[in-house]
Amino acid sequence: CQNGNDDYQATADWLLTHTRHRPKVAIICGSGLGVLADALQHSDSFKYSDIPNFPQSTVQGHAGQLVFGELRGTACVCMKGRFHMYEGHQPAKVTFPIRVFKLLGVKILIVTNAAGSLADDYKTGDVMIIKDHINLLGLAGQNPLIGPNIEQFGPRFPPMTSAYDKDLCKLAMDICKRLGYTCVHKGIYCMVSGPNFETVAEARFLHSLGADAVGMSTAAEVVVAKHCGLRVFGLSLITNQVKKDYSEKGSVNHDDVLGVSKMRAEMLKALVSEMIGQLEINNNIVEV
Repeated sequence: CQNGNDDYQATADWLLTHTRHRPKVAIICGSGLGVLADALQHSDSFKYSDIPNFPQSTVQGHAGQLVFGELRGTACVCMKGRFHMYEGHQPAKVTFPIRVFKLLGVKILIVTNAAGSLADDYKTGDVMIIKDHINLLGLAGQNPLIGPNIEQFGPRFPPMTSAYDKDLCKLAMDICKRLGYTCVHKGIYCMVSGPNFETVAEARFLHSLGADAVGMSTAAEVVVAKHCGLRVFGLSLITNQVKKDYSEKGSVNHDDVLGVSKMRAEMLKALVSEMIGQLEINNNIVEV
């Protein structure tokens, strides 16, 4: 079911009356990456269960808190935990916070996730800056924009040819080089529904489509963000190798994913913090 425009506005109004922060950047923290929100200063934190109309996050590694604060002088809002379709949420509910962020005055959305590697040269612990995505669920009819279009947010048929902002991608790559991060790639992310991890046949299929990494989130959020005019930067932490050969042994589990996230969390926090610091200085990227 679609959320009504009044629901988005009511949630935004509630938040604006409960925090003095007026965020320009929103960050969605993937599995085990809530440390990004912990970097915010002068923070106000709200449980999802206390926010009108907000869905609930039920997955380990997703704390279920919305945190407002400042990072390198820029007002930000962080989701410590996102929503997934495998939890039983419809696409419009999974992406509900994005339109709320738009109403709060957000200009840039930073999405992070834990993903499995399909590319042969990616290793566990690597970081992939997302240059494009394959929204497999959207192609199969599970698009968050299905239903009556709300003209206030965007057009009926939004283009997705530049879903991920090239200037923000370049800024991130430049920062990675300066910080000496050598385990960083640019690649294509594929969203599937989960909650099961992929079969070998599915992994081979996704790889043949051109996907470098696969996960259970992000693309739907990006579609809604682009629809309402937000600039988007995305990154995936490679937390496991997806098996593409029947002779390969071993299997992945969620605890392993969280372990890799914990190992790389400080690196990602440094990257995102440095990016936001550059945004504040370089106000041609975002008006603060």
